[in-house]
Amino acid sequence: MKDIKLHFFVFFLLTFSGVALAQPFQIGHATINFTDPARGNRVIATEIYYPSDISGDNVAMTATAGDFPVLSFGHGFVMTWDAYQNFWTSLVPNGYIMVFPKTEGSFSPSHLDFGKDLAFVIDQMNLLNNDNTSIFYNRISIMNSVMGHSMGGGASFLAAQLNSSIKTIVNFAPAETNPSAVSAAASVTIPALIFSGINDCVTPPNVHQIPMYNSLSGTCKTLINIIGGSHCQMANSNFFCNVGEGSCSPQPTISRAIQHNIINTYLLPWLHYQLKGNCSQGTLFDSQILVDTAITYQKNCIQCVDLGIDTSGLNNRIKVYPNPINDFLEINGAEGKQYQIQLYDSQAKLVLEKSFTTTTTIETSVLAKGIYIYTIVEEGKTALEGKIIK
Repeated sequence: MKDIKLHFFVFFLLTFSGVALAQPFQIGHATINFTDPARGNRVIATEIYYPSDISGDNVAMTATAGDFPVLSFGHGFVMTWDAYQNFWTSLVPNGYIMVFPKTEGSFSPSHLDFGKDLAFVIDQMNLLNNDNTSIFYNRISIMNSVMGHSMGGGASFLAAQLNSSIKTIVNFAPAETNPSAVSAAASVTIPALIFSGINDCVTPPNVHQIPMYNSLSGTCKTLINIIGGSHCQMANSNFFCNVGEGSCSPQPTISRAIQHNIINTYLLPWLHYQLKGNCSQGTLFDSQILVDTAITYQKNCIQCVDLGIDTSGLNNRIKVYPNPINDFLEINGAEGKQYQIQLYDSQAKLVLEKSFTTTTTIETSVLAKGIYIYTIVEEGKTALEGKIIK
């Protein structure tokens, strides 16, 4: 109950207090069919939600001065854009434009074309920024993100690989694709945030999200594992997703509302920092993740580098697995490098400390069930930190 109250309190602060970047906006909506001449005049029907002073279809952008980051969001397999109302009702009032390509909704989708669509609509929104007949004229920020759930999450890695103008990537239970999202992630260097559900039986984290996270080449990446969270509860209830999830196990052990609030606790401050440069929001992200018992995580960066903290030792060469752990914890680092791991329990008590070269296996059978925080030091500098569950 304490953790639930904490997430609702943080979400309240982000949305309604002075912590938020702007006064909450109303939600405008438009539908635009973009055409890609490079792919035989392919039509990409797109739903767009944007900040306004009144709610409704085709209403004007808000009169509040400024421009707004674009978030291009990919839907899951045979899911539709309206399953993601939880995202636009959270993000648009906080000053973001969300665009949802509606393509590749069949039972035989092209993942590559969907990735191209996610990248293409970002470019098209940038063009509308220069069109004085558009409601988006002079209102589109150069900052943007490609996002997605399940299939759309995997396709967003393909989009980021194809379009160098994309600034960030955020995914919710991303699924492996064809061509491979895991392989594409190796060439993605932009800041990345991945959410997974530990109880996801549709795209199990160890098969999908963790390999994607490990493959990412960027200097700032974070993987958040929601304890008890599931695949379908990333979004609103959807028939096809529910059917798929209902046939496998484990089932979620937290409610959809709780999972959404956990997501918003991190998604909002991460975007506020990465796309709007709000350093205090980056600090909020980093402080919350350390004490939150509703998640485990891995990350290799500090969000707000303006704090004067030396992050030069942070790197992407270390892998810590599995998570959750049972009797053993494996750590793989760079060949010949000297490391030290420190493992703390939820009361910040040091329970294990070990030095090693390149790789090590740590017996954890003696540890009590619970959540542990680890720090890995390389050459006197923090190289990786994270949270694991037993």
